[in-house]
Amino acid sequence: MVGTFGGALEARQIDASNGKLVGEVTGEVETEEGVLVIRRIHVVMKLAAPESSRATIERVHGVYAMRCPLYRTLHNAIQLSSSVELVGG
Repeated sequence: MVGTFGGALEARQIDASNGKLVGEVTGEVETEEGVLVIRRIHVVMKLAAPESSRATIERVHGVYAMRCPLYRTLHNAIQLSSSVELVGG
């Protein structure tokens, strides 16, 4: 998901390379009939970018998931979500 988001940003001339875009992933696991099952995954995208790019970044974040192979493969089986935070850029 991070790679697809980063690629979509790069296509819009927002630099997401060289550590400017980092994903922090949290998963939630439940037990089903004695077996651990991943139910939810949330990815926080932290992007070092100027505040002036916020509107474009948020627009890209709103549409990138359905273009992401990982998301498209898993979203019906696991609740996948993401958010984006701008950090000093």
